[in-house]
Parts: sequence; structure tokens; C-alpha cells
Amino acid sequence: MSGFSHVPVLLDEVMRYLAPVAGETHLDGTFGGGGYAAAILETGCTLWAIDRDPDAIARGAALAARYPGRLHLVQGGFGDMVALLGERGVIELDGVVLDLGISSFQIDDPARGFSFRHDGPLDMRMGREGVSAADLVAGLPEAELADTLYRLGEERLSRRIAKAIVAARAVAPITTTLGLAEVIRAVVPKDKSGIDPATRSFQALRIRVNDELGQIERALVQAASLLAPGGRLVVVSFHSLEDRLVKRFMTEACGRTPAPSRHDPRGLLEREVAGFRLLTPRAVRPGDAEAQANPRARSGRLRAMQRLGGEIEA
Repeated sequence: MSGFSHVPVLLDEVMRYLAPVAGETHLDGTFGGGGYAAAILETGCTLWAIDRDPDAIARGAALAARYPGRLHLVQGGFGDMVALLGERGVIELDGVVLDLGISSFQIDDPARGFSFRHDGPLDMRMGREGVSAADLVAGLPEAELADTLYRLGEERLSRRIAKAIVAARAVAPITTTLGLAEVIRAVVPKDKSGIDPATRSFQALRIRVNDELGQIERALVQAASLLAPGGRLVVVSFHSLEDRLVKRFMTEACGRTPAPSRHDPRGLLEREVAGFRLLTPRAVRPGDAEAQANPRARSGRLRAMQRLGGEIEA
């Protein structure tokens, strides 16, 4: 694994909005390469770190050894954080950070099957269990496959791609990343932006394999429920499907939704008092220097909110 690298996206901004203080207890719900975790631990906090990938948990052992008694690694999905932490006696947190992007370690390892840049098994499972991308490609009916590519990959040519996949798998199973990419590239013209024709389809399959949107929805609700007064939730997303979920959740939690029309009977009901305040009126994006130094950071968007009560900091 020494040939792989991991550079945390928007690290300075994450630390500014999370604002960890020595003695606090925080959660990194997406441990990955440990970039955020190392920075949080440097402040003197106790940190719980969740990752569904057993490889990430194994990599974290070295970091845990550097901070004995302060880094606690837990394997599992961040959408189950309440249960995972509750089993360990943790019911309240001073801060939660979630990096919704795929780990560099996962995408750079051909054996994991996330990327079409190198040939490997068509897998895409973050947790190493359950249905793989190859299973979906082999078994989904054409209409359901097209719907998956359209909804989760925002692929306009989803029907054309699904038809091509069904035709190709009738001849021979599609079991490798390059095998699938070649089928897609044969029917999708190159984009003027330079994005590979297979990009959106690979995204869609990965999201479905790992139930990523469901995990995010559950994680947001649970993270908010775990925050102590003054506690902060910081989320970094990397594509519009993720960011829309985060934006909608934080907007509603902070009472930023528009009031009903005066003709709407719901306007007569007393509105609930918001339990949170929005720290980021709009998404925070990487600066030019970071985007140039780390191309994977370009699509990053950070949003943050804080539970009301206690001493609320700016």
C-alpha cells in the first residue's frame, strides 16, 4: 500500500468549522486515510473513528499507537453510528466530521474495482461484503439498470448504456472494470469537458452497491442527535447527489426552509424552534491552490452546522 497516497480535502476549513478543543470527544465517521483524524488528535481530543472498510481500520492501527487511549477505531457503516457508539458507551459528541468521498486508497487499488483507469475485478464494495458491481451488471433487468444509471449517476444516455451492457453480457460475462468501461465507451461519445464516458455509470453502480445515499441520510440524522449543545457537524461532499442531501438536511434542521404561503393552512401552525444554526450559508469550496495541488479536491463542498445551547462560537 506504500505506493498509494491520501490527501485530506479542505483540511484547514474542516478544522476551522469543527473547532476541536483538547478534552472534547469527536467522531470521524469516514476514517479512510486518517487525514482528518490525525489533525483532530493533534488538538488533544478523544476521537472515535468509523469505517466500513476493514483495510482502513487496519491502517489506523499505527495512528492509534501514536495516540494511546485517544483514538478508538470501529468497523461499520457511519449510517449506524448511534448503535456502534452506543454499544461502546458513547451517547454524546462535541463534533462530527463526515467526508463523503471515496477513499484514495480504495480508488487507487485496482483490486478493489472502483476505477476504470486500471483493470481489476468489477467489485466496488467498500465493506467487502454483499452484492458487487459485477453482480448488478450481470443480473439487473435492462430497465432497472438504466434507471440506476440515470438516478445515481445522472447519466443522460442511461438507456443506451443499459442496452449495450445487456447485449454484451449475453455474449460473455462482464467481470472487470476495463471490460465494463469499454462497453460504455463504445456507445457514449467523449464529453467536451474531458470526463471519461464511463465516469457517471461507475459512480451510479458504486453508490448502489454501497447504499451510499441511504447511509448519508441515516448518518446526518444520527450525527445531529449525538451532538452536545454547541457541538458541530461538518460534512464534505463531492457530487451533487450528496450535496443536495446535506444542504436540504442542514437547511431544515436550522429552520431555514421558507414559510408556507399565507393561503396554505400549514401557515397557521406554529413553526418549530430550530435546534441548530447554519455555519455555512453557502457551500465552502477549495481554493485555487488546493485544487491545483490535489485535482480530487476540485469538486469538494463543505457545509457545517452547530447545535444551539451552551456557548455558541462564531
